[in-house]
Amino acid sequence: MLRLRGLLIQHHFLSNCSARTASSVACRKYDVIVVGGGHAGTEAAAAATRIGAETLLITQKIETIGALSCNPSLGGVGKGQLVKEVDALDGLMGRAGDYAGVHFSILNRRKGPAVWGPRAQLDRGRYKEFIQLELLNMPRLTVIEGSVEGLLVSTADPEQPGKHTVTGVRLADGGNEILSSSVILTTGTFLSGSLFMGKTTSPGGRMGEPPSCSGLTHSLREILGLKLGRLKTGTPPRILKETVDFSLAHLHLPDLRPTPFSFINTHTHCKPEEQIPCHLTYTTPGVDRVVRESLHMNSHIQQDTKGPRYCPSIESRVLRFPGRQHQVWLEPEGLNSDLLYPQGLSMTMPLEMQLRLIREIPALRRADIHTPGYGVQYDFVCPTQLFPWLQLKSIQGLFLAGQINGTTGYEEAAAQGLWAGINAGRTALSMPPLSLSRTESYVGVLIDDLVGHGVTEPYRMFTSRAEFRTSLRPDNADLRLTPKGFEEIGCVSSHRYLEAVRVRQGLSEALSALKSITMSPSRWKEKLRDACISETKSTLISGEEMLQYKDVSFDMVASAFPEILSPYLEFSERIKIEAVYRPHCEKQQREMERMREEESLSLPPDIDYFSLPVSLSDEVREILDRVRPSTLGAAMRLQGVTPAAIVHLLNYVTRTGRRSRAQRDTDRQTKTPDCKHRPQTDQQAESNQNQEAGIVVQN
Repeated sequence: MLRLRGLLIQHHFLSNCSARTASSVACRKYDVIVVGGGHAGTEAAAAATRIGAETLLITQKIETIGALSCNPSLGGVGKGQLVKEVDALDGLMGRAGDYAGVHFSILNRRKGPAVWGPRAQLDRGRYKEFIQLELLNMPRLTVIEGSVEGLLVSTADPEQPGKHTVTGVRLADGGNEILSSSVILTTGTFLSGSLFMGKTTSPGGRMGEPPSCSGLTHSLREILGLKLGRLKTGTPPRILKETVDFSLAHLHLPDLRPTPFSFINTHTHCKPEEQIPCHLTYTTPGVDRVVRESLHMNSHIQQDTKGPRYCPSIESRVLRFPGRQHQVWLEPEGLNSDLLYPQGLSMTMPLEMQLRLIREIPALRRADIHTPGYGVQYDFVCPTQLFPWLQLKSIQGLFLAGQINGTTGYEEAAAQGLWAGINAGRTALSMPPLSLSRTESYVGVLIDDLVGHGVTEPYRMFTSRAEFRTSLRPDNADLRLTPKGFEEIGCVSSHRYLEAVRVRQGLSEALSALKSITMSPSRWKEKLRDACISETKSTLISGEEMLQYKDVSFDMVASAFPEILSPYLEFSERIKIEAVYRPHCEKQQREMERMREEESLSLPPDIDYFSLPVSLSDEVREILDRVRPSTLGAAMRLQGVTPAAIVHLLNYVTRTGRRSRAQRDTDRQTKTPDCKHRPQTDQQAESNQNQEAGIVVQN
């Protein structure tokens, strides 16, 4: 409580003395300047300081740092994996979620752990409180209020790629210039942002807050020559809880045992019995009617600007799927909040029509709106102009993260912010930038998709985007990334690293102990009477293999061999998951290595993908036929071409090549040698055989 009171005093001081603070920081040079205090900006600033960089965070309002602009939730399928990875690299988001969560659940439990989605409803106030408490007490980090009018640009270092170098920022209202080695822009929806409700349009990035200064857009487009685009999103109205009839909605309870996001937390701040429920209801034909009647009054929905495909407005849903019933989740905004967030009812029609629409839903027949829904349009920088370490290719020292790169969602923004912060800090401290492979993390998948393919609509993470998702599970993010974060990157604390090493060692020892226990099926049946084991099997079964049975848990096996396995009971669930996925992961690892080795394998230019006798979906065949990639590596990078398709394609091409070579050998053996021809070298022969088979190995 005393620490929080000190924070509030510090917050009050900074809020009321921002001009004086801005003036004082102009007298020094920082390693890193972060522009924007949203989810990308906060993770970027924190990561840069963990690297060891003296960092300045500039935000329009300190009191909005860590604000949940839209939905009061964190995680989900694909997104939860990002939260776990941000936490594994010592980011803030996971611990903030554990502190602010009021309803925890694991989505997709009916499927395998690789695609589980850790998720939590959050208390808005608590989340913001945690983020501000962390940032405003962080060593090497200064936070000021201000708006950035433009970037300071000089000639580029000729020994490095790029046309320009960014050397700092210029603030509005006084024009103070602040120098730095690296700048990270995390402007969110504020870059030339416009708010829409009905026919009304006003400048802004969030309700009640102005957009970023027009000079910043001018710097990016006109001075630096970057390609910019425009995207849109929206948010639903907030509803007064006391006006909702919950008896007409379906009750959805949280998990009895909340699962923390952070690997260093054993429990959440909210006790299990203190969690609060969500409710589910549905749209009606009346909702469709109101949408159609209000279209002429809704300028946002008539715009050509692309919006989020996977979180569309109710207007978009009705127009795209007429007559369909749509889910509406009534989500609490906090333990003591009077408001509900109606997930699925993002809308931009006039206020009076919004009220009419929500009252077409039985549970909301008497509902009142506290804050109306609205739409936002904003500029973004086409992300194909970025390096994989999130620095612009043409501009030295300038990094981008979050919605400015065309993504949507808190989690996607935080992941980019963390990685941009790491690399901006490393660059400022004369260390080489780093990239994450899509084979080792969802963060790597996210960034590779952005810089490799760009975006035509706001990008959202799904597990289906990750080729190697059985290896990139939410439960093992610490094992994959925390050692790398400490040993190679330098962004992870020794406390977290030692804990990850302890867990890794414990899991390894437990799996070795399980492997050492081997018995016949009949003996296992005697030990585990409730397990469904076929006694007709003649081979011995190890303890690790036993865990691959769905109804066998580690606790059951440990109870049969307590002297060997009881020391590892704290890892019970993780051991089960590791044992189940190990064969799949080992096979996938072999496929990954094989594909990496064969990336340069050329694909026959005349190959007919539609008649190819392999298991490929129609969608994959269409993509391959349209693009006609020249190599297997190029095919791997095509959006929509699955890893399974690549394996089938690789097998087909190599099999065809072997058959062709075998046929050539047979023909040569039956053919009378022509002494007029000089003998070929082995290399020439192999090259000719490959060409005739339609395969060319590129060196």
